[in-house]
Amino acid sequence: MNIDGSDTTVKLIHVGLGNWGLDWEANALPPVGDDVERVAIVDAHEPTLARAQKKLKLPDAMCFADLDAAFAATEADLVLITAPMIAHVPLAIQAMEAGKHVLVEKPFAGTLAEAREAVAVAERTGRTLMVSQNYRFYPAPRTAAKIVADGSMGEPGSVHVDFRRWANDAEYEMSRHYQFPHPLLFDMAIHQYDLMRMVLGQEPVEVYAKDMSPSWSKFDEESEALLIVTFANGQILSYRGSWVSSGDPTHWAGEWRMEFSEGELSWTSRAGAEKAASGDVVTARHRGKKPVELPLVELPLLGRSMGLKQLVDSIEAGVEPESSGRQNLGTVALMEAAVRSAESGQAERVEAVD
Repeated sequence: MNIDGSDTTVKLIHVGLGNWGLDWEANALPPVGDDVERVAIVDAHEPTLARAQKKLKLPDAMCFADLDAAFAATEADLVLITAPMIAHVPLAIQAMEAGKHVLVEKPFAGTLAEAREAVAVAERTGRTLMVSQNYRFYPAPRTAAKIVADGSMGEPGSVHVDFRRWANDAEYEMSRHYQFPHPLLFDMAIHQYDLMRMVLGQEPVEVYAKDMSPSWSKFDEESEALLIVTFANGQILSYRGSWVSSGDPTHWAGEWRMEFSEGELSWTSRAGAEKAASGDVVTARHRGKKPVELPLVELPLLGRSMGLKQLVDSIEAGVEPESSGRQNLGTVALMEAAVRSAESGQAERVEAVD
C-alpha cells in the first residue's frame, strides 16, 4: 500500500551511489521490494553515477546528477540518502521542502545544530524524517532492551562495551575511510551511542572521552578511543573502541556486559552479513548460577531493511518511527559531546534535546 492509501508500492529516489549506496541496492532494498520501488538514482559525481547505472542496468531516464531534476522527471514519495555525511542535512531539507519523506544514513548530521534544523523542517512540512540506525534492528539489542525494561534481571548497574577491529591494511590512497572526519567517534561509535540510548532506555548527560592514533595507524584522525558516559539515572557506561586492534575482532555492535542487582547480562550482535542474525547472542548469568543463553526477540527483517520497512509502515499509520530525526537528536548530542570532550580533555555535558 502506498503512503496515500492506494494499493501500490512506495516510490523511492536513492541519492548517493558510492560503495555504501550500492551496498544498499544489493542488500538492503531487495528484502522490502514488495513495499518499495526505487524509481530513480541521483549522484552529483558523474563517474559514480555512470558506474551505478551500469551496475544496476538502469536507463538514462532513471539516472540524474541533481535531485531537483529527479523530482521533475519522476513521481516519488520517499528519498533515501546515502551520500557523505556533509550532504545529509542539505539533501534532507531539499527533499522535505519538495514534499518527500526522508530516510537518511547515520551519522544524521555533523552537529546538533544541523540536526535540529532538519527536524524543524520536517515538523514544518509535515514530512517524516528517519535516521537509518540499523544496529538497533537486530534481535540481541532488542532482547537486552526488553530485559532492562521489564526488570527481570533486577536494578541496572554499570555497563561495559568493547569494539575491536583491524581496518588498517589498505594503502592510504586506496581507502577514503582513513580520511573520514572522526572515523571512530563519529562514523563507528554512532552505532553504539544509539544502542546505549535504546537498550538502557536512558538519556546520556555527561561524557568523558580520550582518543588517540598509535604510530601504526593510517587514519588521519583518531583510530582508538575510551569513553565514560553517565546517564540520567546515574548509570555509568565504559566504551573502548579501536579500528587498529590486533585482538580478536568483536561483532560490529561490540561486546556488551551489563551489571544488574540479580546478575550479569552479556550480549553481542551483527557478526557480519546484514541479512543473518546468527551472531546475535544474549546470555544471562544470575548470581551463583551458570550462564544461560536466552531466546531472542524475533524480527521479520533485519538491519537497514527493517528500518526502511518500519518507516513505510509508520508513514502509512501516521505515527513517528522509533528512529525519527527528532528521536535521533539524543544520539547526535552524545556524538558531539564526545568529540568536544576528546578535544578539551575534560568531561562534557551532553546537551538536552527535549
